[in-house]
Amino acid sequence: MTSQNTLPHWDMTPVYPGLESAEFEAGFQAAIQAIDQLVALFDEHHIGLREAAPLDAATVHSFETVIERFNNVLREAHTLEAYITSFVTTNTRNELAQARHSEYLQQAMKLSLLETRFTAWIGSLDVEALIERSALAREHAFMLRKARIQATHLMSPAEEALATELNLTGGTAWGKLHSDFTSQLLVILELEGREQTLPMSVVRNLAYDPDREVRRRAYEAEIAVWQGAETPLAAAMNSIKGEVNTLTRRRGWDSPLDASLFQNNIDRQTLHAMMEAAHESFPDFRRYLRAKARALGLPVLAWYDLFAPVGQNVRAWPYEEAAQFIVEQFGTFSPRLRRLAERAFGERWIDAEPRPGKVDGAFCMWLRNDESRVLSNYKTAYGGLSTLAHELGHAYHNLNLASRTMLQRQTPMTLAETASIFCQTIVQQAALQKADPQEQMVILEASLQNACQVVVDITSRFIFEQNVFEKRKQRELSPAEFKSLMRDGQRQTYGDGLDPDTYHAYMWAMKPHYYSTDRSFYNYPYMFGLLFGLGLYARYQDDPEAFRAGYDDLLSSTGMGHAAELAARFGIDIRRPDFWRASLDVVRADIERFEALVAEQKA
Repeated sequence: MTSQNTLPHWDMTPVYPGLESAEFEAGFQAAIQAIDQLVALFDEHHIGLREAAPLDAATVHSFETVIERFNNVLREAHTLEAYITSFVTTNTRNELAQARHSEYLQQAMKLSLLETRFTAWIGSLDVEALIERSALAREHAFMLRKARIQATHLMSPAEEALATELNLTGGTAWGKLHSDFTSQLLVILELEGREQTLPMSVVRNLAYDPDREVRRRAYEAEIAVWQGAETPLAAAMNSIKGEVNTLTRRRGWDSPLDASLFQNNIDRQTLHAMMEAAHESFPDFRRYLRAKARALGLPVLAWYDLFAPVGQNVRAWPYEEAAQFIVEQFGTFSPRLRRLAERAFGERWIDAEPRPGKVDGAFCMWLRNDESRVLSNYKTAYGGLSTLAHELGHAYHNLNLASRTMLQRQTPMTLAETASIFCQTIVQQAALQKADPQEQMVILEASLQNACQVVVDITSRFIFEQNVFEKRKQRELSPAEFKSLMRDGQRQTYGDGLDPDTYHAYMWAMKPHYYSTDRSFYNYPYMFGLLFGLGLYARYQDDPEAFRAGYDDLLSSTGMGHAAELAARFGIDIRRPDFWRASLDVVRADIERFEALVAEQKA
């Protein structure tokens, strides 16, 4: 049996025995050779920016030859990168993994250059004629039409090549600094009567401790460490946002947000509809926060109370019990979903143990074919169970994408949360049915805690990032300015639901989402995912059989259509606030139920 002290590490040996193995070295060299051969193929077929010309048979042949090989090499390279990443993320101090990852990035740069060349080439073609004449083109129609538009936002080939090469020592390097630096931060904290030196991820997990004094001291110790680290992190933020602003302008986008919306396959009308509904819901979330304060016997919540457990003597969820529960509940939807969960637990796809050097949080990483790997820092509270179900939903999404080519499966962040939220909701509803009132309150609170983060906190981060991009056009910002902008975003969203004196002014420092040049506004897609997933679950409840018939196909198509078109398959109009309000009504009902349970507890 697996105990909480011996939580599993993921098994990467089905790919290679280890980073030092001859098999890995052979695979690495084979991938380099495949990339170099692809470069030669692009050169042979003159793939790149050219003058527009009528589509002829030779061009169709070039397209079919190149895209087939391109897809294959992208798939091989992805598996190699995922394998190396599995070592980097579980131990950022692993110098061999870091070195091999750096080597890989040098080679991956060539692929990035080829992607730009391919996009420019597609922009010079009659795409509609190509789709008509080639079955392969028809299978990639959405990608081709999107590339045709993206080609109008490319700089010259020389400028794009230079930008790609410089990114390795620019935005990518700054993002790597953030990941490595923050994962290795140590916090000195007095616990259990003695001073301890703990990894930042462990200290942040103390936000879930039932003892408020522990939470407060952990929060204050965390803030002190972020304050000491603010100078290099501000430099990273300034550099990344400055680079994005420059490239956005040079590529002819109106703003980084417009470029982000295009990449996420939605438009401003959809974003505005969702944000309008979100802002309307803030008073309801403040009701939830005040109800949680009452449950904890507090006049108002502090920031360090956001994740505090409610209730006493509630059920713990040891890892193996959580695994069995998830398998059983996934089976209520379909045997296929159940088998996915059984494989994940049985074949050790999951790395669950928190430990020094391991990155914080949780994620699911597609590995190869129908296999994924899940990283978590497992806690025995209900939230740990819920997070596992969420990440395994991503693995199910990857299962459904397995038959797609690499260029077909480029799912935007907005749709990447579709299966994860759905699976998380399946588990939540089952847990509620089996729970007594005290446990119901705990489960509801965990769900509302997550919804509050995804709607309220995400909006604060969205507001922050908008303001940073705007102000960064004029000059670099100081750490004090970043802190002020962060507090302002929290003030606009949390309002009086939290003690404003305890707002977390360093959320900009600890959130990795800000530290990427190719993922600006890595925030609102989470809200889209939550609310879209809730809307789909409502459709499932209305007509389970009809929903099951189309759900897997929807998941397999998330890289092959605009979000609005895919949503329309289930009668959903995401460009109107009504859909988003209906999804938030599900959350409002949970808030009312939670308030009633708190009132009963206090009666």
